[in-house]
Amino acid sequence: MKILTRLLRISLTISLTVFFSTNVNGQFLKKLGKKAERAAERTIERRVERETSKKTDAALDSILEPGSKQPSNTPNSNGGSSPPSNDNGSNSGGQNGGTAGGPSGQKTITVYSKFDFVPGDELLFFDDYANDFIGDFPSKWNTNGSGEVVTVDDSPQRWMQILPGYKTFYVPDVPKLPEEYTIEFDLLAVGLDNKTSSTATMEVLLSDDLNFQYGDNYVEAHIPFCQYSAIGIRMRNYINRGKEGEINNVVKADLRNAVLNQPHISIAVNKQRFRLWVNEKKYVDIPRAVPTGKLSTLKFQLSNFKDGKERLFLSNLKVAKGGLDLRRTLISTGKVSTNGILFDVGSANIQPQSMGIIRQISQVLQQESSMNLRIVGHTDADGNDAANMELSKKRAAAVKNALVSVYNVSSSRLETEGKGETMPVGDNGTADGKAQNRRVEFIKI
Repeated sequence: MKILTRLLRISLTISLTVFFSTNVNGQFLKKLGKKAERAAERTIERRVERETSKKTDAALDSILEPGSKQPSNTPNSNGGSSPPSNDNGSNSGGQNGGTAGGPSGQKTITVYSKFDFVPGDELLFFDDYANDFIGDFPSKWNTNGSGEVVTVDDSPQRWMQILPGYKTFYVPDVPKLPEEYTIEFDLLAVGLDNKTSSTATMEVLLSDDLNFQYGDNYVEAHIPFCQYSAIGIRMRNYINRGKEGEINNVVKADLRNAVLNQPHISIAVNKQRFRLWVNEKKYVDIPRAVPTGKLSTLKFQLSNFKDGKERLFLSNLKVAKGGLDLRRTLISTGKVSTNGILFDVGSANIQPQSMGIIRQISQVLQQESSMNLRIVGHTDADGNDAANMELSKKRAAAVKNALVSVYNVSSSRLETEGKGETMPVGDNGTADGKAQNRRVEFIKI
């Protein structure tokens, strides 16, 4: 009897295993006893209910608490395979601008419609780590500490982890800084909560020291990551070791939500003037902060992050000479070219931080009522020639659409053209060259 019972149990187990591995059918259920059939049906119902509940919860979270369900943001430094080539686009740093990109894209772009940051038009440095191996320190940077290139979740975007440390600096291989230039980069913070220190900051330092010191002349901005209070952005400068007018002040800013959502940081230096934006909002505008003609080096430093818990990553650093008023150039020469209009990777969706340039173009058209423009899109050489040609056409059309839909420019005054990869101005074998080739031209017609 015991043997028979054991055989029956084994038989039932095997039957249920087959049942679940082959996605049930009615004929198999008929072979089971009524009790087993009901048990199997209840199991299926419970599984369906669990999956339905998960999806419902996720949907409700996205409606009731938008933005509360962030990706797990688990950095992955495993790997070591050869890095993939850069897609014809940008996660923020190296692409041209594009279209309004549908209802959600249009809404985001509208938020940036008053954004007045204009990136420089002569690229000095760009790095998205496309040519680095995962797990290595990026080849175009120097440090007296450590760090590595990682990916996060399933995203192909690469990030450099910045580690906290007293006088630990991260120095990109940017040529000597000119008098007028712009800096842009993206940040990703992981592990922040209401216990994150009020002194947890990332410092952006412009210095006359080429190595790992502050130097005799510098200006610095401390971006805060504290979550329990609005700390503000601390601004400091030293001129000739503090012998001349020192700035040491906290500019009011509540960045608690922004730093949780991969903020885009923009900085413009125009001789002595220092301005800083977080996403679309300008927080700092100091007319005489920068020691004129003295600063040469860009550095980053991280302070008071809890080791192993709170982590910070940086990507898409772009430094460009200029950042001047494009309106005067367009009016005086009838032509202006920029690689500061950014697109999503392989897409014609305009990244909203590009709206400063598009806004200036709209202001020219408002002032010069007889001016008409041709908008020309260009790509780098990654990917298929025909696909790049089509992408460049879509991006030019996207810029036109933004001018029409956001700034009310008449569509009859604008025409578009795509050149694809056919007219490079930089070396498509390097990240810097590709970023130069991804550009948009505005030509008076």
